[in-house]
Amino acid sequence: MSNPTDPRRELANAYFVQDRSNQDELTRLRIQDQMMTADMGGVLPEQPDPAHFQRVLDVGCGTGDWLLEVAKTYPGISLLIGVDANKKMVDYARGQAEAQGVSDRVEFHVMDALRMLEFPANFFSLVNQRMGQGYLRTWEWPKLLSEYRRVTRWNGVIRITESDITQSTSPAQMRLAELGLDVFYRAGHFFTRDFNGVTGQLADLLYRHGIQNIQTRVYTLEYHPGASQWQSFYEDARLLLRTVKPFFNKWTRLPEDYDALCQQALSEMQQPDFVATAKLVTFWGAPYK
Repeated sequence: MSNPTDPRRELANAYFVQDRSNQDELTRLRIQDQMMTADMGGVLPEQPDPAHFQRVLDVGCGTGDWLLEVAKTYPGISLLIGVDANKKMVDYARGQAEAQGVSDRVEFHVMDALRMLEFPANFFSLVNQRMGQGYLRTWEWPKLLSEYRRVTRWNGVIRITESDITQSTSPAQMRLAELGLDVFYRAGHFFTRDFNGVTGQLADLLYRHGIQNIQTRVYTLEYHPGASQWQSFYEDARLLLRTVKPFFNKWTRLPEDYDALCQQALSEMQQPDFVATAKLVTFWGAPYK
């Protein structure tokens, strides 16, 4: 039996991990951030001249790892700002900026981007978003994209990276993937009930909401025991299965064997013949002014 909750009546920032101040989620986000950057070949691999960006905004910055890596990789960028609705994440990111010696150029602020980006018009040369599908519902994209257009300079770049649901050779993991797909669609985070329910729609969505010259880069990634990012992939999955359970339980009736299914999936992931396939897609373009 489905849960009758109406996602449109939920408060803004309906992040899929209900307790985002949970230490497990902070750890998982750090693992995910660093894994994504490594798998994509750097912080801005598709940009021909990242050093020319002068002001960078990272929306939904989480633990700040991506922005801090940008600051260290491109010391000529004068101002880098990360915003997130979660104070614990922002406090952690600020501490990391101090520890890594870049706090003179890097700022982190508590801010709900779904309400307003509290910056002047035409202020940033790059606006970045990674994995926004975790808190964005389908009807919230137009307003957020409008804010991105407003704060980005006419010759700047709006850059968005999202993922498909990972598929694998593990029968238990695939049952959980199907469950996750149903829940994310039911909760309003996916446009369609497909594994590419976000990435399959984004190019058209960006175009319809004032982003021009849209380009894409697709990353098809494989994880298996012994691969370079295998341990990070496994730890991300292990923590995710724990932290996502309340969200699943809110939007659907969990299988009675959910906990056993999670343990089975983690066991199957460690088998020598296990292979998981993930896809990341980066979209970027310029705001139409």
